[in-house]
Amino acid sequence: MHIKIWSDIRCPFCYIGKKHFEAALEQFPHNDKVTVEWKSFELDPNLKTDTDTDAISHFVESKGIEKERAIMMFDNVTAMAEKAGIAFHLEQAIPANSLKAHRLLHFAKKQELAYQTKAALLQAHLCDGLNIDDVEVLASIAMEQGMDKQEVIDMLTTEAYIYDVRQDEMEARNLGISGVPFFVIDNTYGVSGAQPVAVFKESLEKAWEKHQENVEVITKDASCDLDGRCC
Repeated sequence: MHIKIWSDIRCPFCYIGKKHFEAALEQFPHNDKVTVEWKSFELDPNLKTDTDTDAISHFVESKGIEKERAIMMFDNVTAMAEKAGIAFHLEQAIPANSLKAHRLLHFAKKQELAYQTKAALLQAHLCDGLNIDDVEVLASIAMEQGMDKQEVIDMLTTEAYIYDVRQDEMEARNLGISGVPFFVIDNTYGVSGAQPVAVFKESLEKAWEKHQENVEVITKDASCDLDGRCC
């Protein structure tokens, strides 16, 4: 059973949703038959990285809201993350364009390192206050996940994997996805947002039942088995 997850490294609810989904998947009895694919989604493709401001100030300016309300919203998200076992430091997060980070994820996917790289990027941006638009930062994160640092630097200085990012985003648009995180389970069920663990668990179970119906053997004819028996 295949699960596609659209998310952005800049999105705090994507990290929380990831944790809730993982908790549900851990309880799912057929998790050894589940594959997960991370899909790119940029919340603000036109964002220009600004290391001279903080996340709250950027949020206030971009959303046109009062600072007190922004702080309250940040505190609420931080409390929600804490319940999921994540220590957010959103006030330290650098307003950074996420395209390079998404390109790195596609590079990591080729080496079967996407899952741990996704987690490391979310941690870097939302918890550690690192610049996810900085080539050296991304290369160091990649190296920690088992990739060659110089290969990553070389890749990020080209336009490699931009097409792959855009293809993910086009697929999202075709599916009507306008916000993240968004989980598509076995091309059957869509789950939007950082839903509670119970919701993810129920969706996995329903999708599995449907999956089993789709692979049900309708008829049996001449065949050979693994033991070499043919009939």
